[in-house]
Amino acid sequence: MAGFRITVEGGKFRDSHNREITLRGINVAGDAKYPNKPNQPSHIPDDFFDGDSVKFTGRPFPKEDAHLHFSRLKRFGYNTIRYVFTWEAIEAAGPGIYDEEWIQHTIEVLRVAKDYGFYVFMDPHQDVWSRFSGGSGAPMWTLYAAGLNPQSFAATEAAIVHNTYPEPENFPKMIWSTNYYRLAAATMFALFFAGKDFAPKCVIDGMNIQDYLQGHFMRACEHLAKRIHEAGNIENDVVFGWETMNEPNKGMIGYEDISVIPKEQALKKGTCPTIWQTILTGSGRAVEVDTWDMGGLGPYKVGRSLIDPHGETAWLPADYDESRYGYSRDPGWKLGECIWAQHGVWDPSTDTLLKKDYFGKHPTTGDHVNYHYFTNNYFVDFFRRYRDSIRSVHKNAVILLQGPTMEIPPTIKGTPDGDDRLLAYAPHWYDGITLMTKKWNRNWNVDVIGVLRGRYWHPGFAIKIGETAIRNCFKDQHAAMRQEGLDNLGNYPCVMTEFGIPYDMDDKYAYKTGDYASQSAAMDANHYGVEAAGLEGYTLWLYMTNNDHERGDQWNGEDLSIFSADDKLLPVSPVPKTPDINQSSSSLLLKPTNTESPGRKESDNDDSVTPANIKRTLTSPSITSDAITREPELTASPGYRAAEAYVRPAPITTAGLIKNYTFDLKGCQFVMTIQAPKMAASEAPTVVFLPDYHFPKDACTVEVSSGKWEISFDEEETALIQRLRWWHGEGEQTLRITGVVKKHNAGEGAEDAGYYEQCNQGAWGNCTLM
Repeated sequence: MAGFRITVEGGKFRDSHNREITLRGINVAGDAKYPNKPNQPSHIPDDFFDGDSVKFTGRPFPKEDAHLHFSRLKRFGYNTIRYVFTWEAIEAAGPGIYDEEWIQHTIEVLRVAKDYGFYVFMDPHQDVWSRFSGGSGAPMWTLYAAGLNPQSFAATEAAIVHNTYPEPENFPKMIWSTNYYRLAAATMFALFFAGKDFAPKCVIDGMNIQDYLQGHFMRACEHLAKRIHEAGNIENDVVFGWETMNEPNKGMIGYEDISVIPKEQALKKGTCPTIWQTILTGSGRAVEVDTWDMGGLGPYKVGRSLIDPHGETAWLPADYDESRYGYSRDPGWKLGECIWAQHGVWDPSTDTLLKKDYFGKHPTTGDHVNYHYFTNNYFVDFFRRYRDSIRSVHKNAVILLQGPTMEIPPTIKGTPDGDDRLLAYAPHWYDGITLMTKKWNRNWNVDVIGVLRGRYWHPGFAIKIGETAIRNCFKDQHAAMRQEGLDNLGNYPCVMTEFGIPYDMDDKYAYKTGDYASQSAAMDANHYGVEAAGLEGYTLWLYMTNNDHERGDQWNGEDLSIFSADDKLLPVSPVPKTPDINQSSSSLLLKPTNTESPGRKESDNDDSVTPANIKRTLTSPSITSDAITREPELTASPGYRAAEAYVRPAPITTAGLIKNYTFDLKGCQFVMTIQAPKMAASEAPTVVFLPDYHFPKDACTVEVSSGKWEISFDEEETALIQRLRWWHGEGEQTLRITGVVKKHNAGEGAEDAGYYEQCNQGAWGNCTLM
């Protein structure tokens, strides 16, 4: 492992001292989903279809602001960044035209991340294919290459796009996610993963559209990897891995009957056409479809609605001039006609469905095609190609495999693909009921994974009653997904690369009152789920620099960012003027002392770097949006945005194997049990991030089963990060730390009045500059 800050061994992430690394991370940043020039969040319609001219330089934030954001995230205890970027950011101008300015900006931001000691893995992010089909990800030209016309998606409901929605302020909650089941995204994913089988007539530049799209995607990511490699001292030193495409989707592939909505389609909201109906409306036909809404018990039908495009089609006209992109379309692929009609799925002359099971069986072999087939064939082929493409440049990249969302991962255990030394499993999980309804129900929730896996003969038995049962339900779902990774991929680490909560619950009640009790409870339960399940790491969704109370994450009405310009950040405790080293050699509860540990070594400083100019950079104003343009009701009562629930203690590096760890927010107690090998007193210790908000040095108590410990700030003057270091014996060892129970999200109440008064007077230095 010499020469690598992080590697994979024995199903765990390891550092150069063979300690287990726990990736406690966050997605950075949601701003990367939309361009910077022009600034085009999803509610802005201006120049939306000028997609060839957009620039992403300055995303996820300007280089000059990087110190502010990275220092803030380091202060919150994060050691890992899932670095969000899009294919569009690299190749927006046209096929093979790369934006070197954005690439250089990315390299410069990654250099700053290196200064802070972050572990970074790159995330080629997409949602429902592209901004032009209602999400983020692929460049606009990919839709034109597929013969689609993005400017007609609104009329045909081939996609419901916030930028083109008639009343952006009334864009329905989470409606964007239904685009996976509409014509544009469903077609693009079918072409991307299986065009050679299901759309053999779609040939462009002498190759099938599948190879054309995948080839450009792979080369774009590989080009970025190459530039990072050439930059020097970033690859491995900070960027240790690459995740596969975010939330891949099978599109139309696997539908046994495109004239019905499959039972496994749990997401139904707004107009809910079948694939057959969306094909018809995409060709200008008026169709009446079911409409649905999402409630506490899931989706329910509310009526029917007519989608009438008035003859407008989602396909490019036959005479469309696409010469600006430089590709050559095969004469056998006719513009102006639905490609699925051209492949015999339906007859446009009579509007007759001819092959309702066209996507449900392999056109050549006749094999039954379902999610299992898709994952273990089409997705695995993509995974191999992506892995090999990245590793042609970044030889020792950890590849984080992310299969279809909340589905069983591919079965590669025992195959050459499963012998990969540097692999990790990267699933996603969300509390769907809370996410879709934007309400936190403390009384009951549902075991969604259990339902999806068929573990209940009736969905009613999947309901969990009471807060304890809900928390354990979250834990069990994460543990089940981790086990699926072990069973199907092999003994590799599991990193939950997305989970999170909506902050705009209850019609933005918290923004009007400053009371974040519901968000705090939901965030705490979510963290308990990933921590208690034994995962090797996680990256919370989301950090967003431009979040505000009116528009949230500035994207499709979502509001999941832990930071908002309209909310306060937790204050920082007083900085000790002299080091205060605490130690214990007893298994009894001991108060901190002032004697220095003779066993301390600075061997773990690789994950605690703080730039020398941190004090100067932290005095720069925080990025905020213009409060004058927003509703006063939503900004009059700023709260702490449930920060106490995500600023929480966690192991950083462990000299042994973690058996379990949990943080009890209500009791403010952290407990960790490990299995430790025999180690010398001078060896690298177990290190725990210990947020000073919960655990002020002079007001917390520590119990250890053996050995010595100390609590100290990494940088004495800036007090950015407080850590506990623990030198312990071998065998099963337990650490218990009890902090200060506080009243959360109650503003400047009586019990903390002195604390906030000193902070506001500047007595504690950087306390307002997190």
